Amino acid sequence: MKFSERIRLARRNAGFSQAELARKVLVNRSAVSHWESLKGVQPSLGRLQAIAVATQVNFEWLATGRGEMRVGKAVLLDTVATAACTLVDEPLELRLVQAFREAPARARLSLVELAEELSRQRTGRRRVAA
Repeated sequence: MKFSERIRLARRNAGFSQAELARKVLVNRSAVSHWESLKGVQPSLGRLQAIAVATQVNFEWLATGRGEMRVGKAVLLDTVATAACTLVDEPLELRLVQAFREAPARARLSLVELAEELSRQRTGRRRVAA
């Protein structure tokens, strides 16, 4: 599904007209029209975050087409908070991020330290104290 189609689908599933979505994300209606056109422009990252919040869709799905379209309100807030981060396109990197997110909180530090240690073994770099 194309980027423009995901924006249109998110807007329609939220029950918004183009004008209503425009008001919610603080743009002109023509901007929404441009985003939804096949040869249109993509919104800025900030606008994309606002669209995800307004339509209550998963930011990653909206930006890339990956994952589930809909999310619960608690998950939505967490997803949008991370939206300013670099998107993960590499399948192995995505697996690592997912494993980290699914790990119990007490295991996360160990996972990071293990990854850092493996990285140092390959590169010979020393760990910088945080």
